[in-house]
Amino acid sequence: MIGNASDWVRVPLTPMAAQVVADRLDCFLPTKKLVDIIYEQSKVRLNPVPMFAFRDSTVTMIHHHLIIEGQRKGRKGLISGIKKDVVLCSESAMRGKFDRVAIYGWHRPDGLPIQPLYTGHVNRYVDYSHGIRLVYRMVKVDDKWMDYRNLMEDPKLRWLITDEQGRMLLRY
Repeated sequence: MIGNASDWVRVPLTPMAAQVVADRLDCFLPTKKLVDIIYEQSKVRLNPVPMFAFRDSTVTMIHHHLIIEGQRKGRKGLISGIKKDVVLCSESAMRGKFDRVAIYGWHRPDGLPIQPLYTGHVNRYVDYSHGIRLVYRMVKVDDKWMDYRNLMEDPKLRWLITDEQGRMLLRY
């Protein structure tokens, strides 16, 4: 978002810009498994509102933000169902094209995502439906803190945050 506590709007970011923000805040972008877990744990679940015209226009982005805020009506807490998350994924999901953005989610009220893992857009593309969610990079496992990168590289523990096989791309 840009703005302040009383005057703000959601804006999409490229995955590269999101990575810069994540790095500066000691965070990482979620995996699709984490997006599902976040949805399950969300206090505020909103209905997705797909829009079909002028998807990358500023007017559409602001309109969608106002729709979300109208649904939210000031409710506070972990929120989901409002955007497709930009996610980390496996090398194989990128199909050899590493200039792509991976998106996933936008869960319906029944818990099923509108968007399966998708890597078809170039990484410079953003539209109203792309959201950035940051996850703190330190993960607590059996009362020990671990960096998510070490967790992803551990064949026995990686399943805690990803259900994808193969080498994971850990940053954009």
